[in-house]
Amino acid sequence: MTATTATLLEKYEEAKKQNPKMRIRDIAKQLQSSEAELLATGIGNHVTLLEGDFENFLKEVNSMGRVMALTRNDNCVHERKGVYNNVSFENHVGLVLDSDIDLRLFMMHWKFGFAVKENDRFSFQFFDKSGEAVHKIYMIEQSDMSAYERIKAAYTAPDQSKAIITEAYKPAPAEKPDSEIDVEAFRNEWKNMTDTHQFFGITRKFGISRVQALRLAPEGFVQEVSNDATEKLLEYSAEKQVPIMIFVGSRGCIQIHTGEINKLMRTGPWYNILDPELNLHLRTDAIAQSFIVKKPSEAGIVTALEVFDKEGNLIVQFFGKRKPGIPELESWREAVEVVVSGK
Repeated sequence: MTATTATLLEKYEEAKKQNPKMRIRDIAKQLQSSEAELLATGIGNHVTLLEGDFENFLKEVNSMGRVMALTRNDNCVHERKGVYNNVSFENHVGLVLDSDIDLRLFMMHWKFGFAVKENDRFSFQFFDKSGEAVHKIYMIEQSDMSAYERIKAAYTAPDQSKAIITEAYKPAPAEKPDSEIDVEAFRNEWKNMTDTHQFFGITRKFGISRVQALRLAPEGFVQEVSNDATEKLLEYSAEKQVPIMIFVGSRGCIQIHTGEINKLMRTGPWYNILDPELNLHLRTDAIAQSFIVKKPSEAGIVTALEVFDKEGNLIVQFFGKRKPGIPELESWREAVEVVVSGK
């Protein structure tokens, strides 16, 4: 252990004593460090450094059976139980396609990996180059621990003393003035989308941020709504059993839940879904803007609720349950209408 790591470990241990309920992500910010660097202070104790091809690693996760997948950003945590089936990659972009575990993977951001045993919980945890978590996989009661140990052994780094060196991402470029954007051309491309996935390419083409795109959207396609829209939508969906899709992303992973939701509960600033297969934790006091967004597709209009923080970062998206080529559910459109009308 280097002197720097030893010092960081001392600070981390002291912070945990002072704030025993504080999450490691929040302690890292308090110490002006990163979660990966704090976790690395436990190497040789309860943490094992991993290395190797993380794409191949993910193809082996299904041998562990049912596990819990966790993806989060600063203001939303998405936890879903299931099996990692149908894992595939093309040019370091991957998919896990299953009715339970449904992921979009951006492996160019998967830099560090660890096996962690903490409070009798076993997990694999992955981080980007800045040391921020991109995805975590937790063992649950039904998981195959022999498979966990086999995978851990196969990907254990030979040198467990290697220092973790993080690197900050460049800040996002400043938003272009609206006057520098061909707004009419942008609106035409929006209206002529045939697949909602084309939206990202259109914003890149015109060099505009997501929130700016929503502000410049063609008439009738975007409506800003109250920031309590998420709670209203979830309450209606739970009461009427409307099957929904919930997208939460980190830099390296988007995790999706599809299905009905049931148990809703508020805990301080956090609004929670606490179902057997899905836990969602949303920090509602961080919501700065909420929009109902409509995008064309070959099967008709696709409607979403998109929620942003004050920096313009996407916190969470909600859709009605749907498959490509199939129109969205009328029950979902009714749910959205309730939110928009405020009834």
